[in-house]
Amino acid sequence: MKAAIVRGAGQTPVYGDFAAPVPSAEENRIRVAAAALSHLVKGRAAGTHYSSQGRFPFVAGIDGVGRLDDGRRVYFVMPKAPNGSMAEETVVPAAQCLSLPDGLDDVTAAAIANPGMSSWAAFAERARLKAGETVLVNGATGISGRLAVQIARHFGAKKIIATGRNVDVLNALGADATIPLVEDEQALENSFKEQLAQGVDVVIDYLWGKSAQSLLIAGAKAGADTVPIRFVQVGSMSGSDITLPAAVLRSSAIELMGSGIGSVSLSRLISCIGELFQATLPAGFTIAAKPVPLSDVEAAWSDDDSARRIVFTVGLR
Repeated sequence: MKAAIVRGAGQTPVYGDFAAPVPSAEENRIRVAAAALSHLVKGRAAGTHYSSQGRFPFVAGIDGVGRLDDGRRVYFVMPKAPNGSMAEETVVPAAQCLSLPDGLDDVTAAAIANPGMSSWAAFAERARLKAGETVLVNGATGISGRLAVQIARHFGAKKIIATGRNVDVLNALGADATIPLVEDEQALENSFKEQLAQGVDVVIDYLWGKSAQSLLIAGAKAGADTVPIRFVQVGSMSGSDITLPAAVLRSSAIELMGSGIGSVSLSRLISCIGELFQATLPAGFTIAAKPVPLSDVEAAWSDDDSARRIVFTVGLR
């Protein structure tokens, strides 16, 4: 069968022939229709993500949309290694497949699953967001951050504060307040303190790095009169490390936690994706997607268009 094959750490996947998988009694064979390219997929292919297994060769991709042997259309996640989602066929444990709602097309489902799950799980499983609370999305101008703003609104957030470097995109998000991520650290800290002083219940952080550091320090300096902050770390687009003074945690009611593979069980992540799919059409969630034939994987792999999610298509049915 044809597949996007990763032959070594850091190598771009190549389109070629890979042995067709044979499902066991507990697995489903899936004829793949669409599989999205994400930072997680790239990180696992490069061997840099914490969930990477480091065994080569393997087929790229962690999730996608396709059809079972009985014709049912499903979303699937975490195929059995060395198989992946970017192939004509894959095999996945039956418990890791979800039936898709009618009307939700293959490309949209493949595109929205991972970025939408990132905030859905952070809000529902980690922060336990309640209707009427205030949310700050740090890094709201990327694909995941834009969805986080939409999903926070769906969860009933009273006020949404969005941060980002692209001011034009930031202003178009429909958030209640925005904070441009400027280079001046003191100015940025002051902007954070102004919003935190009014009360922020939940922070969803897609960036880490300097902005997260400033945000945490500002949260501590805002004082004990502010509401406790549940700070959920989801992504690290601005850096993998920060310098955090110990006093920040001792002098504040900040609850610092992460959300992702490991901090949330796979079964709960799958449940979150199912809930996301059921809400996507009624809530009007939107995501820009760019369908690309799987045969063009090598050319498209390095395309980091933060405005659209690349979705590799395999003879859409």
